[in-house]
Amino acid sequence: MESSHVTALHAKHDGLERQLHAEMSRPVPDSAMIQALKRQKLKIKEAIAHS
Repeated sequence: MESSHVTALHAKHDGLERQLHAEMSRPVPDSAMIQALKRQKLKIKEAIAHS
C-alpha cells in the first residue's frame, strides 16, 4: 500500500505530464517551459523511487 505522500507525488507527476502534453500540442511550444516541466517531472520521479 502506498503512503499518501507517494500518492500525492504520483498525482503531481500526472498533472505535470498533462501540462507537458498541452504545451507540446500548442502551435508554437515554449521550449523553456517544456524543459522546466521535464525537470520537475524528473525530480518527482526520483522522489517516488526513493520513497
